[in-house]
Formats: sequence, C-alpha cells, structure tokens
Amino acid sequence: MVGIEIAKSLFDEARKFIPGGVNSPVRSFRAVGGYPVFIKQGKGSKIYGECDKEFIDYCMSWGVLILGHANPKVTAALLETIKQGTSFGTATRLEIELAKLIVEAFPSIEQIRLTNSGTEAVMGAIRLARAYTKKDKIIKFEGAYHGHADYLLVKAGSGQATLGIPASAGVPKDFIKHTLVLPYNDIEKVKETVKKYQKDLAAVIVEPVLANCGVVLPEEGFLQSLRKIADKYNIVLIFDEVITGFRLSYTGAQGYFKVKPDLTCLGKIIGGGLPVGAFGGKKEIMQLLAPEGPVYQAGTLSGNPIAVSAGIATLNILKKDNPYPVLEKRTKKFCGKIEEKASDSKIKLKINHIGSIFSLFFSDKKVMDFSSAKTQDVRLFKKFFHSLLKSGVYFSPSAFEANFLSTAHSVQDLDRTLEFIGTALKDLRR
Repeated sequence: MVGIEIAKSLFDEARKFIPGGVNSPVRSFRAVGGYPVFIKQGKGSKIYGECDKEFIDYCMSWGVLILGHANPKVTAALLETIKQGTSFGTATRLEIELAKLIVEAFPSIEQIRLTNSGTEAVMGAIRLARAYTKKDKIIKFEGAYHGHADYLLVKAGSGQATLGIPASAGVPKDFIKHTLVLPYNDIEKVKETVKKYQKDLAAVIVEPVLANCGVVLPEEGFLQSLRKIADKYNIVLIFDEVITGFRLSYTGAQGYFKVKPDLTCLGKIIGGGLPVGAFGGKKEIMQLLAPEGPVYQAGTLSGNPIAVSAGIATLNILKKDNPYPVLEKRTKKFCGKIEEKASDSKIKLKINHIGSIFSLFFSDKKVMDFSSAKTQDVRLFKKFFHSLLKSGVYFSPSAFEANFLSTAHSVQDLDRTLEFIGTALKDLRR
C-alpha cells in the first residue's frame, strides 16, 4: 500500500477501539485534514512512518526531545535502568538525583515534587497556592493551556484552540467560577482584576511564553509586573514551564527573563521522552504537601525509575554541553530565512520565535495574544502543512501549536527544509 492507504487503514482500525482514533486530540489531523501519520521509529532529527517515509521532525514530541530522537546516552541510561526493574512504588536514589538537578538549576525552586504529567503538576501547584493563601480564585490567560483539569479548561489553547472548542463539555459551571481569564500581555487588565478580587485571589498562573496557541512572547515588563503585583497583594505567582523549562535556557524562562515565581510547573524535557511532571518552589509553600502538611497529592508511578533516569541523562547533557546559544542562533537564522522566502512569494507571514521554539502565523498582524493569534489564515496553514508533509517535513499539525529545533537538527536539515518551504510558499501564491 502507498503511504496514504497505510495511514487510512491504520486510522480506520484505530477508530474502532480508540475515540477519534487517537489518545490526544491534535494527533488526529482534524485541524489540517487528511489522515494522521503513524510513526514507527525516530532517530536524531528524523521520524519514520509506517509507510517507511522519512520526515525531518520539528514537532519533536511537542518539544520534549531537545536532544533529538533516541539520543544514545539517554537510551543507554534507560536500558541500564530497565534491567533493574521498571517500577517499585517506593522511594529510590534516582528521584533524589533528578530533584537535586532541578533545584540546583532553578533558583526559585527550593523543593520539588515529581508527578506523572504536566496536568498533575499544575493541579498540585494550584492546590498548594490555595492552601497557602487560604483563598480560592485564580487568574489564567486566554490561549494558555495548563492541562485538562476541569477548572482550567476555559479559553485554553492547545487542542481546544486547534479544534475550536471554547470550553469542555462535562465541566460543571461551579468548577470554573473561581477561574478568571484575562488577555495575555494586558497588564492593566491584570491590575484592575487583582484590585477587584484581591481578598479572594490565591494565584496567577502563566505560561511565561505562550506556546499552546502558537508562540506568543511576553511584552517587555509583563512578567516583571506580574511579580510585583503578586508581592503587593499576597498572591502566589505560578510559572507553567512545562514547555519552556530547560528549553529556553538551563534555568528555564524564569532564568531567561530574570523573574522568580513562587511555584514552577515542569514536564516534557525533564522526563527525557517519558511521561513526567513536577512542581516546586519555596520551601514554606512546598512543606504544606503531605506527609509534611495537610495538602494531599500522590501518584503510584510518580518518580518512576525509568522516566527519572531518562531525565537525569538529559539534564546532565544539557548542563555539560550548554546547547542553548547555538540553538537560539540557528532558530533565529532559520526563521529569518523563512520570512525572506515568504516576502519573495508575497505571502503574509509573521513568525514568533524565542530560544529554539517558533510558530508561523499566516497574517500581517503582530501576534501578541490569543485574539491576534486567531486572526491568522488557517486555510493557508493547512495547505502549507500538507505541502511540507509531502516533501518529507513534519511540522506540528496545527496552526495553534509550536515547533521546535533540537540539537540533532543539522545545518543540512535546515537547508533542505528551507528549500521545501520556499516551494510550498510559491505554491500558496499560485
């Protein structure tokens, strides 16, 4: 069977047993049309479909694989750990090692608790913030995705933005009545809201760089102002760094922008490609967690040795090699070349990028929040995506998601991709 026939056959089979044929909605290709690519192998900067086609991958497991697919050192660490067992449900020495690496990397984190996912990390952080302040309300920002907890699925990004779902069915209104949603980068609106609800407001949670409605950068002073407001009104400032943690720098977005939150949520990179999450921060807040304090949080597989060993291997490589300056330089140059090709083809295109993260918006307007992200021409993105896919380039299959470079992407990979992008943009013009 040719590629599309294999994809159709597998997708039809998947839909018999799995709702929508996928275990996470964006994978379904509903946003771009066609059938999802089923991947059987990854190596370095490449992934290989069940049809045996090779793709240069810029999704990188949604930002997880900063060292590329099947990094030899990470794989070796995994194999060594698996020989000893996969899960014990007890404390292990490896958990201490990963926790120590994270605490040493992030000055704002004095203690950390490992979880199984970013969603769990955010749930734990918000529960802690409410217990610490003895208040209930939280502020989040439009287009920010903090996992699928009931009270956070309000004007969220990621799959909800991709599929046009403003809020999830099955979420009682009472669950979201304490969630206040504001426009990202609008500090005056934050000040106004905090002043109004200060007696009930426990926390402000923010992606320091929005990366779930496409990449949106904080305006100058925005994050610093959030810190000042939180200090003034005794509000816990939570940075959701599930994507930006160990991605923008070894000290995350908070190190990049030099702003210290009270609590930080992590995931993705700290698991080296395996399911993981973590939340940490000030000791006086973290010690409210059971068994030290009254805030309950638990997980059978939290801190399991396989994920932890992959995370340790990954962080040790990042700490030793410090690939961040090179990744940022390559990403900036890559995005600049794409913009040149768009200009030559007379295609309206804006690219937001920071560190090794980037998003393309088919628009002539500056994208600085969720509202401006939604003004892009999604139809053009669909055509662009499939043109690249046909050429052997895999971008994240949504106009509202980020793309990523890894240390495995070579100059040759980027040059080949730029050739294909040039052709795709010319085809869009025609």
